[in-house]
Amino acid sequence: MSWKKIKLGELLTESRIPAIRPDTNKRIKVKLKVLGVEKRPIENEKEGATKQFERKRGQFIYGRQNFHKGAFGIVPDELDGFESSADLPAFDVRGDCLATWLFYFFKIGNRYLELEKLARGVGSKRIHPEQLSQIEIPLPSIEEQKHLISKFRRAETQSSEISNEFTHQLHLLKQLRQAFLREALQGKLVVQDLNDESGSELLTRIKTEKMQLIRERKIRKEKELPKIGAEEIPFEIPKNWTWCRLGEIALSISTGPFGTMLHKSDYVENGIPLVNPMNIIDERIVASKKMMINERTRERLSNYILKKDDIVLGRRGEMGRCAIVTEDENGWLCGTGSFFLRIHSVIDKQYFIKYLSSDSAKSFLLNSSVGSTMDNLNHKILNSLVFPLAPLSEQVRIVTKLKQLMEYCGQLEQSIRHSQIQIEQLLQQLLREALQPKGKHNQIDEINLAAEH
Repeated sequence: MSWKKIKLGELLTESRIPAIRPDTNKRIKVKLKVLGVEKRPIENEKEGATKQFERKRGQFIYGRQNFHKGAFGIVPDELDGFESSADLPAFDVRGDCLATWLFYFFKIGNRYLELEKLARGVGSKRIHPEQLSQIEIPLPSIEEQKHLISKFRRAETQSSEISNEFTHQLHLLKQLRQAFLREALQGKLVVQDLNDESGSELLTRIKTEKMQLIRERKIRKEKELPKIGAEEIPFEIPKNWTWCRLGEIALSISTGPFGTMLHKSDYVENGIPLVNPMNIIDERIVASKKMMINERTRERLSNYILKKDDIVLGRRGEMGRCAIVTEDENGWLCGTGSFFLRIHSVIDKQYFIKYLSSDSAKSFLLNSSVGSTMDNLNHKILNSLVFPLAPLSEQVRIVTKLKQLMEYCGQLEQSIRHSQIQIEQLLQQLLREALQPKGKHNQIDEINLAAEH
């Protein structure tokens, strides 16, 4: 027996029961979920707003402004009697159709996204009930609706359990990456070579060369940094390494231009990119088309021009976000929210940023940061950060080994995320097939099989 096709206007009757005694205590926030993910919450009108209506459990409800963003659902028992304006319309559903069937109709294949083309209005677009009433849906018998809804829910539960397992695996993978990094920075990842120039010898050479650069007035003399106390050392390192402060190995640490030096009116299209913390992603610099300047502005702010091999470090927000300036970013401008550092050539740049992105360094920067609304760094904090100085050749070996291990972790992550996508596709295929009267609903078996493996 084939299913009927019927317009929603024949199934839905808008409920407009006036609130007899409007009660602001009943004006609550309603969160509606789509595919297990919380979308924008729908809120009913605030005190003093226009006419309020009472909503009943089991009614189909949606947000006029946000239906096409996932704001729809069924009023649950615990929200029976809550009040809202006409911007949150609710509907009684005809007896031969379950409200939950309507919910799944819009949920299947993210069909609710297609409703955007129905939205009308200037500025704030809305989907009105009369537009909704013209949509046709398939309508099986009540028994078939119940049977299929039960299958949908079982499949979603299974899919959610698998998704949670994938999330757990990704969390473990993140921990594995940090474990590799921790082992590397403690000298446990590669074998030490006693013939290498030791860390303390490197530090002496750096200090000597910095003094010469100061005499030549190529860099400025900095205040002497305090000796490192035992309580500051986060972990043990090999004997031929040495602890030093970042200020001892940096030739210069510069802050981007102050906010008063750079305004939104300076931004242009197709110009020279700025590098702010938001542009530092996974140890790479990614330009934003919305934050670019022209050549004249760059000349005015020439002290902040980035050069190849500079280290860019975010000074606010997420701690430890850093990247190396490559040939591609040479000549870009450091933004107001970043530092740019120039370090001695005996420090491998990749080794340096690996330490800055380690849990140990990020913890120090976070605990030392200042600011009431957002974590901020300053020169004093950066200069005082302790750094495990390994022999240069060992730094290179560590970076090479870490690259191999991180590539392996990347392959694992890619495999996990590919499996996540496959499970989601299987679920969506199941839901789509369920709306076909003669469809074979065998996708549930595939999901169950994936769960077993």
